[in-house]
Amino acid sequence: MSEKPDPFKSFIAGGVAGAVEGVITYPFEFAKTRLQLVDKSAKMSRNPLVLIYSVAKTQGPSALYVGCPAFVIGNTAKASVRFLGFDAIKKQLADQDGKLSGPRGVLAGLGAGLLESVVAVTPAEAIKTAMIDDKRSATPKYQHGFGTLRLLKDLGFKGLYQGVVPVALRQGSNSAVRLGAYNSFKTLLQQASGTKPNEPLSSQLTFLLGAFAGVVTVYTTMPIDTVKTRMQGLGADKLYTGTLDCFVKIFKEEGLMTFWKGATPRLGRLILSGGIVFTIYEKMLVILK
Repeated sequence: MSEKPDPFKSFIAGGVAGAVEGVITYPFEFAKTRLQLVDKSAKMSRNPLVLIYSVAKTQGPSALYVGCPAFVIGNTAKASVRFLGFDAIKKQLADQDGKLSGPRGVLAGLGAGLLESVVAVTPAEAIKTAMIDDKRSATPKYQHGFGTLRLLKDLGFKGLYQGVVPVALRQGSNSAVRLGAYNSFKTLLQQASGTKPNEPLSSQLTFLLGAFAGVVTVYTTMPIDTVKTRMQGLGADKLYTGTLDCFVKIFKEEGLMTFWKGATPRLGRLILSGGIVFTIYEKMLVILK
């Protein structure tokens, strides 16, 4: 029987991986969120690189990191909870040799995603999205001094968990696809190379597997991500009565392809994110042994 991952080590390794990935890839997250918040009638470029360049030029490079502290804290907690949850559920679902079938890998990822959405992702995403939305205003209220504390006070508990349903749907589907795909391809490679389950692959293979899992995740879960962002924008409670209402209004008023608006910067982030997170996570587990 193969060695089972230690829960504490999974938690620490996941947290370190999430923090590093969050800082490196945040400009892509910023661009994706801004593009999702813009309605169809706005006259601005939909090219994420043009958006990043324009914001950096007119408002300074630091503007690309608006909402980043909340995102990184949330990303650290999210990755810790995700890998802890995934490894704990995987431990229960694996066979005696430590192998996890494709469907069981997806189920473990789904459970981990639902757990992280409630514990960490929803409040962190609410703060990040609101701060990016606020930055678009002619008179932003939450960008200086104790802006985040004022935002927390104004949002309240209800505001922090506005959009918890689409966040849970997104994180559940994200983790099911991402961790399920990663686990399946990792298992295939381990079988092909004759290595045991839970033995780390090379850094290059881990990065490529993580990046590929990121590509698959983006295009399968983008509509849920767009609804989540709209639900967490400032004033969303006045525009939408709920998750389904938000989905229907976007579809009727802006068209089907709107759900994939922001896919390019999200793709850029998740390709890097997948590669970075899984590589650092696997290496941290080796270091912590």
